[in-house]
Amino acid sequence: MLGESGVKKITDRILACSQADQTEVVITVQDSQLTRFANSAIHQNVAERNTRVNVRAVVGKRIGVASTNDLSPGALQRVAETAVAIAQLQPENPDFISLPGPTAITPVDAFDEATAAFTPQARAQAVDVICRQAMAEGLVAAGAFSTTVYELAVANSLGVFTYHPRTEAELNTVIMSEDSSGYVAQVATRAADLDAESLGREAVDKALRSRNPRALEPGRYTVILEPYAVQDFLNLFSYLGFGAQAVQEGRSFMAGRFGERILSESICIWDDGLDLHGLPLPFDFEGQPKQRVDLIRHGVAEAAVYDSYTAGKEGKQSTGHALPPPNTYGPLPLNLFMASGQATLEDM
Repeated sequence: MLGESGVKKITDRILACSQADQTEVVITVQDSQLTRFANSAIHQNVAERNTRVNVRAVVGKRIGVASTNDLSPGALQRVAETAVAIAQLQPENPDFISLPGPTAITPVDAFDEATAAFTPQARAQAVDVICRQAMAEGLVAAGAFSTTVYELAVANSLGVFTYHPRTEAELNTVIMSEDSSGYVAQVATRAADLDAESLGREAVDKALRSRNPRALEPGRYTVILEPYAVQDFLNLFSYLGFGAQAVQEGRSFMAGRFGERILSESICIWDDGLDLHGLPLPFDFEGQPKQRVDLIRHGVAEAAVYDSYTAGKEGKQSTGHALPPPNTYGPLPLNLFMASGQATLEDM
């Protein structure tokens, strides 16, 4: 880990040498370890450390972005100079107002020392549980178990400086027979919250129950989507319609329909970067505070998420949903939640 003081030294150096009218620095640090398995045996264990420095330079209404993972003083000065040079070659953006200024951030504790220190042996023990469950039923297991230490820092020449460390652990597996499979996955900020035995049982059960599949004629069928499928839908909703840029460009399914019921009244979807049930992030990639945004409330299109640029076009405030530059997607919700219903899976 670079730590808060370590990343601040980098941001201070770049801001001090930048010749832009306004400068923004985004630093992401990832220290990841991965254990991968197939044919019910571990076949790969890898580790990677990388620090990425993104610099956004504003010259008048021209914007340039450059990046590096070389942290030497000379490289940091060059990336600042490169961002300015790129900005000077860009056309002016008449809609750009300014980088955002500093705003109070609500901190979120999402760092777990035990996860940061998680060993390959500990990951192997969890994998062993799943593989043994699969082999006991004559099935084959494949998948991956990763642990990551993640740091994000954002600073700009208007006085913004924010820093957030987080740990992540993810375990997924596909258990297969010759004609069936079962998939499960779990992610958490604490590796101790991952239950390999429970995940293995679920995947084995799916693989056993889906054996000997039979063809179905084309027609209308009532189906129950697993949470993994619903998650894919939510990700598509995020990309296609929940961001202000998609709304402003008329591409969003919510454009011109706010206040209307566009989904079933049982559907409530919101974004909340401060909720500890997800992978919390208290600020966005402009250093602006995350806030809960109710996107769909009982089927009614309620709101979209904003960064400072799209908010400025409408005279609004950012909701804390900027992505790292360079970004052509506009703001997106990264911490989506969907309200649960009253029925259990067994009831359905």
